[in-house]
Amino acid sequence: MTDQQKFIEGLRKAWADEIRSARSYAALAEREKNPERKTIFERMAQAEERHAETWAKRLKELGVETGMYKESFLERLRRKALLNSDTDTAARMLEEGERDADGLYDQLLSSSPTEEDRAALVHAMLEERSHSKMLEEFQSSPHPSRGKLEKILGREKWHVRSGGWIGQAIYGVNDGLGAAFGVVSGVAGATHANGEFVLLSGFATMIASALSMGSGAYLATKSEREVYQAEMDRERDEIELNPEEEREELELFYQLKGFSEEEAKTLTARLANQPDQFLKMLAHEELGLSEQSFPNEWRSAFSAMISTAIGAVIPVLPFVVTSGTTALILSLAISTIAHFVVGASKVIVTGRSWLKSGMEMTLIGLGEAAITYLIGLLISPAIG
Repeated sequence: MTDQQKFIEGLRKAWADEIRSARSYAALAEREKNPERKTIFERMAQAEERHAETWAKRLKELGVETGMYKESFLERLRRKALLNSDTDTAARMLEEGERDADGLYDQLLSSSPTEEDRAALVHAMLEERSHSKMLEEFQSSPHPSRGKLEKILGREKWHVRSGGWIGQAIYGVNDGLGAAFGVVSGVAGATHANGEFVLLSGFATMIASALSMGSGAYLATKSEREVYQAEMDRERDEIELNPEEEREELELFYQLKGFSEEEAKTLTARLANQPDQFLKMLAHEELGLSEQSFPNEWRSAFSAMISTAIGAVIPVLPFVVTSGTTALILSLAISTIAHFVVGASKVIVTGRSWLKSGMEMTLIGLGEAAITYLIGLLISPAIG
């Protein structure tokens, strides 16, 4: 699958996800009695609708018509369960969806064909993180402690997002291993495991995949940082043009955290006396932005490139020392083990069951290898 095909497939999924989210938020807004929460749900629904319209327009430019979205029975059932839940439970369910959307946009950044696409994706990611943070606040305790108040008043540094280069390295190995294993299996099937052909195609795949992943990671991180700066500039302009509305917005965030209206006003007033801190805090609360959110683009590129190369070289190694059926069997064995190890390692960034993740990755890898090997056998007479 080419990068453009991956991008289109991911964009179609993002379009459908945004429509579902918009409908869920709109339904919750209609049900919600609390005026503040009702307004927030309505804003979230509008934001998701904008995202869906943006992706539909971009898909049309790429020659793909989305048409009308048709909900499945399971989706209608899920929304019914959502509406029958209390607000905290509904917020928890929706927060999982926001995290999934953030992950999908992160993947789409690697296959984005243009700078405009990357900028649009990063902007959407920032809004999804803002939604996620707001949903977290819906689940907060309504009784804040004085220690919490003092902690927020004195906060000057924010934390880096979890995962970082470790997660990127795991996914790099994953991509390299999957791509090379498929190529090695297909070429082996087509050439009866001819060592020279497999080595040539395997190492070519390793180099191409590593460079592609490295450049994709560099551009994605660079774009994210640039959009961060643009968002900060936009937020600064909004504060200058309408300071009262921005103060009211920050007060609302603190009230949702559990502070009383008076405490929220006091806290916001203190921050307003420090313009730089006020800007940073507003961006942090509204968009989930912080000065340390983004890794160095060169480190991201290097990490993605090296990890992808490591993953891609694994299926090729047996053909360096032997050839024929023996090399193919060894490649299958070590690649299967590697798929399981890489899948299990994802628990570091996903929190899922390591056994389930490892088995899932192994089955996908074996399925891919089987398909490409059969395709190789089918075209073998044509090249023999």
